[in-house]
Amino acid sequence: MNKPLPRVRFAPSPTGFLHIGGLRTALYNFLFAKNQNGKIILRIEDTDRKRFVDGAVENLIDTLTWSGITFDEGPNVGGNFAPYLQSERLSIYQEFTQKLVSENKAYYCFCTPERLENLREEQQKLKLPQAKYDKLCLYLSKKEIEEKINSGTTYVIRLNVLPDQKVFFDDVIRDRVEFETNNIDDQVLLKSDGFPTYHLANVVDDHLMEITHVIRGEEWLSSTPKHILLYEYFGWMKPVFAHLPLLFNTDKSKLSKRQGDVAVEDYRAKGYLKEALINFVALLGWNFGDDKEFYEIDELIQKFSLDRVHKAGAVFNIEKLNWLNFEHLKRKPDTEVLKMLRTELENSEFSKSNYDDAYLLKIINVMKERVTFVYEYITKSSYFFKTPEVYEEQNLKKRWKDDSAELLKSLKDKFQTLVAPSKEDYEKALDETAIQFNTNKGNFIHPLRIAVSGVGEGPGVYDIVSIIGKDETVSRINTVINKLSK
Repeated sequence: MNKPLPRVRFAPSPTGFLHIGGLRTALYNFLFAKNQNGKIILRIEDTDRKRFVDGAVENLIDTLTWSGITFDEGPNVGGNFAPYLQSERLSIYQEFTQKLVSENKAYYCFCTPERLENLREEQQKLKLPQAKYDKLCLYLSKKEIEEKINSGTTYVIRLNVLPDQKVFFDDVIRDRVEFETNNIDDQVLLKSDGFPTYHLANVVDDHLMEITHVIRGEEWLSSTPKHILLYEYFGWMKPVFAHLPLLFNTDKSKLSKRQGDVAVEDYRAKGYLKEALINFVALLGWNFGDDKEFYEIDELIQKFSLDRVHKAGAVFNIEKLNWLNFEHLKRKPDTEVLKMLRTELENSEFSKSNYDDAYLLKIINVMKERVTFVYEYITKSSYFFKTPEVYEEQNLKKRWKDDSAELLKSLKDKFQTLVAPSKEDYEKALDETAIQFNTNKGNFIHPLRIAVSGVGEGPGVYDIVSIIGKDETVSRINTVINKLSK
């Protein structure tokens, strides 16, 4: 008998932006499904209406689309793919809850919030390990229940957890995990507003959607025994569980907004490439067993497996992310970088300028080893787009000498004699001028760099002058002589 192909899901709550940890969960589900020729489903778990954020669903879909993570299944809305929304499936959860009630595996609870709070405070005074419901409403008679419902008394439905039992499951990453039912509360399954809790909706949907593997963050590990009980009470086959390691800051504290950006949208806005972010996130808890760190998505799909996911928490190292962004950007075809650079220019002070492709491609060619982000083609080499207005003070003190203006004037005169000069022609002209003055070439090169770029670092000075051209080079030499000779 052939083993069924895996079916996995990414099931975020629409409570704001997509957390980096959420992206990793989505990515690992995606990589696992594609590696195994399986299917991945997108399901929005929006039953907690108090935490629902308007626009969050659209933002989640936009962010996942940007990242390149695609999904295979969802309801067809107006001919377009859409995620499953739990808020549209309430009757399903209510039906299954009633099934549990009819079998005495769940029960109505009419306790007021005040009573529950008093119960919690009493248990805290007794220093009990955790607050639990005391099953008071489990013992109501059928008549009492009907009277309360008919009178409009507010209620929830709770799971009836039997005492002195063991709940265990095998986790792909954490091996055998075991809990005592004495430590499991009679969790609410259906809230007073008719919406299910996460626990019920999650299990019902995973069963109905035939999910074979539940791949999610370690923070859900403590909820899993509640889910196991539901599977057992319903008599359903349990999926394979894999709980991913926590994400930490470099100081080993849990990754949180207090110490930096945690939303995928933050990194997207800062100019990180999706390829670099996906590559980086894939390595937050997984590797192939070697030292390789640079991956394209196709290779990640080919090599990914759950048995290579680590148990220990993963450290979010921004320096590695920056390095990966540099490497992915450097390896992109120049024509692709050109499109991205034009987008950056449209959003910059140079939006009204008109640069031809050949000019921009030259800039890309000489700067690709010096930029980590596309916008740095502008911020790190603005001199390709405008004449320097100021000159780096520290570089001036070090490189601008008393005779620099005189030497540059002679070099300018030499440049003006050139016809359609190449990079090599500029270099030859400077060499000849240095020989004429019987001085070191550096005495020309350094002030020339100041004149054409205003800064002390960057690509070769001959690259710069050959790109901006003879007329612009001569003009900038005249400008620096006028400014610094006063």
